[in-house]
Amino acid sequence: MTEPSRTVEIERKFDVDPETPLPDWGAIPGVDAVTEGEARALDARYLDTAAATLSRSGVALRRRTGGPDAGWHVKGPREGDGRLELGWPLGEGDAVPDAVAETISRWTTDPLIPLARIENDRTAYLLTGPGGVVAEFVDDHVRATDLRTGTQRAWREWEMELGPAAPTDAAGREAFFLAVQAAVFAAGGRHASSGSKLARALGF
Repeated sequence: MTEPSRTVEIERKFDVDPETPLPDWGAIPGVDAVTEGEARALDARYLDTAAATLSRSGVALRRRTGGPDAGWHVKGPREGDGRLELGWPLGEGDAVPDAVAETISRWTTDPLIPLARIENDRTAYLLTGPGGVVAEFVDDHVRATDLRTGTQRAWREWEMELGPAAPTDAAGREAFFLAVQAAVFAAGGRHASSGSKLARALGF
């Protein structure tokens, strides 16, 4: 089986209005610079069984184009403060690659159907410090379609995901995210109403 890329996502999400200005990151510990924004046009199709077996297990399967990590992704159930994401290249066609099917077989081997499409106009920024990339901040303008019903939804959200130079201890991470939250709230953001784009696309 093709070995996937492996990433543990540790992030925080926030809801924000369409006109809200970007936060000021000047008070974030360990951050001394922010890169210029990089525009990314992302288009993801999510698959699941008719009984939503993957979703009920806390798992998401998607094929996404656009951005530096285009490909097939399996996001596993949340464990502690993080979530393991496995990734494979796009390959040819839309059929689920054998390696991906084998990975999700621990949860289901039933036929998969289109569940949702999520299109995202993303602008990504790197927050850097002396040791490198502390975190990636993304400003997402999302358009989602529930492919089961045709229901469309749109929203804007911010995500802050820890990078390789982020604090490794629990206290350091808590201090970092508390400072991020303060900056987001000062700009007009608020706690996210949903923990994932897929759940929100499906009205959960």
